[in-house]
Amino acid sequence: MSVADHPVFQSLAPVFLLIAAGVVAGRRGWVGAGAVQDLSNLVFLLLIPALLFRTMAQVRLETLDWRPVAAYFSATLPWFALQIAWHGFHPRGIVLALGGTFSNLVMIGIALIGLAYGQAGVVTLLTLIAVHALILLTIASVALELADARSRAQGGPMPPGRLWRTALSAVRGSVIHPIPLPIACGLLWGLSGATLPAVVDKPLHLLGQAFGPLALVLVGVSLARTPWRGHWREALSVALAKNLVMPVLVAASAWLWGLRGLPLTVLVVAAGVPIGANVFLFAQRYRVAQTEVTAATGLSTALGMLTLSGWMLVMAQLTG
Repeated sequence: MSVADHPVFQSLAPVFLLIAAGVVAGRRGWVGAGAVQDLSNLVFLLLIPALLFRTMAQVRLETLDWRPVAAYFSATLPWFALQIAWHGFHPRGIVLALGGTFSNLVMIGIALIGLAYGQAGVVTLLTLIAVHALILLTIASVALELADARSRAQGGPMPPGRLWRTALSAVRGSVIHPIPLPIACGLLWGLSGATLPAVVDKPLHLLGQAFGPLALVLVGVSLARTPWRGHWREALSVALAKNLVMPVLVAASAWLWGLRGLPLTVLVVAAGVPIGANVFLFAQRYRVAQTEVTAATGLSTALGMLTLSGWMLVMAQLTG
């Protein structure tokens, strides 16, 4: 098999090209600084909700095998919490922790697993994708709203009544939010057993398709404006946390849950997929760690060519 035909290259090359297109657009000034924030809002408030609602509306919870999901999140959630403890419980720290945790399973994962492991591997991955955003992005949204409310509060300890009001406001803000709300609405629709009318499903499908390319181009535009000096160390630590540490933790968890063979391989490779563009959108929305997240996303994707190939070879040796 030639390098150009390798599944890692086939799935990561389009990501590189879309980010590179954004870099060109940013350096040539085709997208102004203000437009980046506006386009990020468009992605966050319209395209992602359309994608999440349509995806979750098609999920039938009773048909899912929950062992891979349990194994994945048994490692992922403690790792997310540990990174928050390391970076600090504030919006910037939570966004960096999300960068070391959240995989680009849709843009990269589906193509990579499908090419490498066929339909059987894709079924395992889709089981994970069905709840990946629901769990991680909802928890991140709650944590960010709580941390943001605390950071905007006056100095000094808050009285109990004010603390409860702040927590209630943060939880309300995390529920009425462009990530958890369409996920919950989609799940409720799926539980009803109804199918989306074609006149609604088609526009949602088109909006969802626009999400991935536009989000990656925006990463490239921001990458072109990123002052790399002084940010390499932190960006590299986030990228390595995502590409190297998380797959090891997921592998150990999946083994303890009794998973072997293809399901184990799919979970480890999924954990090693580069940082998802949603992390960049969270950084844009909360206006924190934008430079570090942009640099980390670029580094994670670049390193993914090497690290993903390594994980796939290791798992082939262990499960072959």
